[in-house]
Amino acid sequence: MNIFVARLNFKTRREDLQKAFENFGQVTSAKIVKDRDTGRSKGFGFVEMPNDDEANKAIAGLNETELDGRTIVVKPANPKSPGGGDGAPSEQNPG
Repeated sequence: MNIFVARLNFKTRREDLQKAFENFGQVTSAKIVKDRDTGRSKGFGFVEMPNDDEANKAIAGLNETELDGRTIVVKPANPKSPGGGDGAPSEQNPG
């Protein structure tokens, strides 16, 4: 399952994000989305977990909890759109 994580501290590293999710099961990838021009974090990312039960437990266990001093939002990511969207929930489709 691909999981969307928002409201990340701009200093949170990929390793920190992965470690938080590994408390719930296997993580195949963790990514923090960065600005193309500056290389700075955009404050959100994605975590991929192969086991849906573990992923759902991670979502329930981490949503609205604190990571690096910020209360994060954790939810299933929307599938990537054919137009090249990043899978982040949008205002019209909050996921």
